Amino acid sequence: MTAVATDDDPLARVVREEWGRLVSLLLARFRRLDLVEDALGDAVETAARRWPRDGMPDNPAGWLHTAARRRILDRLRGEAMALRKAPLLVVEGEGDAARAGAVRADPGDLVEDDLLRLVLMCSHPALDPAAASALTLRLVLGVGTGDVARLFLVPEPTMAARLTRAKKKIVTAGIPFAVPSAAELPERLDVVAQTAYLAFTAGYAPGSGPDALRTELAGEAVRLVRVVLGLRPGEPVLTALLALMLLQHSRRDARVDAGGAIVLLPDQDRSRWHRDEVDEALALLASPALTGPVTVQAAGYAVQARIAAEHAIAPDAGSTRWDRVVAHYDTLLALAPTPSAQLARAVAVAEAEGPRAGLALLDGLDEQLPNSHRLPAVRAELLSRAGDVAGAHAAYALAIDRCANDAERALLLRRREALDA
Repeated sequence: MTAVATDDDPLARVVREEWGRLVSLLLARFRRLDLVEDALGDAVETAARRWPRDGMPDNPAGWLHTAARRRILDRLRGEAMALRKAPLLVVEGEGDAARAGAVRADPGDLVEDDLLRLVLMCSHPALDPAAASALTLRLVLGVGTGDVARLFLVPEPTMAARLTRAKKKIVTAGIPFAVPSAAELPERLDVVAQTAYLAFTAGYAPGSGPDALRTELAGEAVRLVRVVLGLRPGEPVLTALLALMLLQHSRRDARVDAGGAIVLLPDQDRSRWHRDEVDEALALLASPALTGPVTVQAAGYAVQARIAAEHAIAPDAGSTRWDRVVAHYDTLLALAPTPSAQLARAVAVAEAEGPRAGLALLDGLDEQLPNSHRLPAVRAELLSRAGDVAGAHAAYALAIDRCANDAERALLLRRREALDA
């Protein structure tokens, strides 16, 4: 997808919200990933030129779909002429034939949800799981390449190269864009779960853009997990993931103030949390699906959910059992020793034992998180609490320089200004 609009442009918002659905519709009809991506990119570029001049169309997504469809048909006509395989009449009448092909290619009895169909298609076992998740985030859910790179803790050029390789493999290896049968679904669940988890993370911690959170993206991730769990009731990895998502999603209305500024967890109005979702999540954590042996992936989601549950069951921020939170992070690190989990544990230790204890645990993380703004932001906060104002200023400066999200940068600027107060 070509970046042609700023994040506050209406076109950019339409692209973010409708990209996945447009890709799904066009892929279901034409079955050509290369054509679909190029055509949608061309449509967005054309819209960026025409809409400011001619005005926003009444149905922006429909306009993009029509423009992309025409571009694909032009390409197909050109290919037909070049290869001299079929008369133009056949290409012009491709609609019914393509739809018939789609019915033959897909079992049709597994899912009716268009977006989930595309997620399942991108989770083909021939693709590396990480590449499949990254491709789905970029292609289906419209997460920017830079934000996908941040989720995978790699430089943006590295992620761009991975996405290119994955798309080339789909085209050159002839990987079919087809929904798996019910028997094939289990081998794709882990990738689907990981993709939904990353999409949810991108929704609540956008790496770039103006928004403090993208509630619609996070909500779509929750919905997808619910749909798949309906197909596989009691599946541990989905049960644990849904519990984690619901506990985090329940706080959505309290995460920003009326002006769109970020409200940190200790300052949130807990009466605005969705208690029905908290109760559902706690019930999922206690369900039989998670009482027996589970995979490492399911266990990781369950532990993260139990961390979120500690905040949910505390009547106020001051009542949070940070010792239990630290113990949960110890379990999580034993399952998956990621730098992000180490950073989060350092925060929990600082709450339980004081800022100096947390600061000591940040040593060595700079090499593992060289581009992260959250590491220097945490360091700045802990240095401030420890009374090192000069050190906190320097750490905030680094965090602000690295931060590409407008709402988070505004928060960091406010907190740096508060140091002098």
